[in-house]
Amino acid sequence: MNVWLTTAAEQQPGGMSGYIMMIGWIVIIGAFLYFTMIRPQKKEQNRIKNMLAELEAGDSVLTSSGFYGVVIDVDEDTVIVEFGNNKNCRIPMQKAAITQIEKAGSES
Repeated sequence: MNVWLTTAAEQQPGGMSGYIMMIGWIVIIGAFLYFTMIRPQKKEQNRIKNMLAELEAGDSVLTSSGFYGVVIDVDEDTVIVEFGNNKNCRIPMQKAAITQIEKAGSES
């Protein structure tokens, strides 16, 4: 009798349970990716959206390029920010360029 000649049933013990285990692992990996990558990213996007929705004139902001300034005017997509002590240095920029906001009335 040749040891190398076996039937398909002998080579794959468990039959259908192998497919169920494979589907189970795919579900586990999908859940892991959701809770480690997708969910935190959505929470951060919602935080930024809410932060920019509360933006008002007079708030101190930090831009993505590292400049600190004070918001002078707020439009739908743009803001006018005043940089430094020079009152003539007012630059219009997109709201998306703002990374942090400190409200006008709050003390640090």
